[in-house]
Amino acid sequence: MEMIYLVMPGKISDSFAEVVKIATENYQLTVIKTIQNFPVDLQNKKIVFAVELDECGFNIPLFEIFLKLKERGDDSLLGSRAVIIIRSSSELFTKSSAQKIIFLTNQMGCRFPGHPVVEATCNLNNFLTWQKTYNLSLVEIYQKQAKELVKKLFEENLKIINRPKMLVLHSSFFKTSNTLTLWKMVKENLNGEDIRELHVENGTVVDCRGCSYKTCIHYSEEKSCFYGGIMVKEIFPAIEKADCIIWLCPNYNDAISAKLMAVINRMTVLYKRVKFGNKTIFSIVVSGNSGSDCVVKQLIGALNINKGFRLPPYFALTAIANDPGFVKGIPGIDKRVKKFAEDIRREIKK
Repeated sequence: MEMIYLVMPGKISDSFAEVVKIATENYQLTVIKTIQNFPVDLQNKKIVFAVELDECGFNIPLFEIFLKLKERGDDSLLGSRAVIIIRSSSELFTKSSAQKIIFLTNQMGCRFPGHPVVEATCNLNNFLTWQKTYNLSLVEIYQKQAKELVKKLFEENLKIINRPKMLVLHSSFFKTSNTLTLWKMVKENLNGEDIRELHVENGTVVDCRGCSYKTCIHYSEEKSCFYGGIMVKEIFPAIEKADCIIWLCPNYNDAISAKLMAVINRMTVLYKRVKFGNKTIFSIVVSGNSGSDCVVKQLIGALNINKGFRLPPYFALTAIANDPGFVKGIPGIDKRVKKFAEDIRREIKK
């Protein structure tokens, strides 16, 4: 019987415990509830984070566990693969908490499949749209999705792609951009790779119109979109062909730039006919002062949790650099760049 490491700390309600029990009933479990019963080694494991949040959106024992892992080093979860079942006592916090869990554990070497989260708000109303697909109660949908999520841990059979197609998306200019400067340094360590760069310029991408589901399906079948333009002619075909997409994101008020966010929003029409789970994402995020983690978590939410792209370990390279060219002089940056390029070569799989 396959082994799962079930990390389920803090106060757990009977209803949440029942969902987790149903989701994991066919597997051998090692249950981790506190740092006191924490195993010595969590590398190369299959992990389920089962997290119930309090009224303020916290699960303090979980972050005590993360602190313990961090003390072991940035490779304490290397080779491990994880999914998350998360429940809130309100209509808030499930998504932001899941993003933070993924961000922290990914920095310690954990990887995540596309769509790695089943979230449940207090009244389960986040499952209402699924009732249009399944003839089930909200609780039954919740249980079904949790069970299918855990099954994902054992469906991975990835192999490194020989000379993968890499797509780099950005909306900056080399003359002033530390983000592009950092990418150039990474690219110098990727000699011989199949790399295509696309610059999303001002005025070329209109944000999503918010078409109805049926309208979006129609455009998807036609390999088009309501607005057409560069998204349909260049960006969609490039994303569809790519094995890996590298997002170059300067920090704009602790968020992804409007142009790149418009690209992500417009990808919904492509998402309806293309399996993003076979595509790997990486990112480079540079902040003038602080807040790179805000941008990285936004990418995790939009691309891994929502759109379903595969998230490899150490998927984000971050830096603080304000004046043009400053990033080149950051102590230790060459070593970090080289490692990031090695991670890209090693982790583009399908």
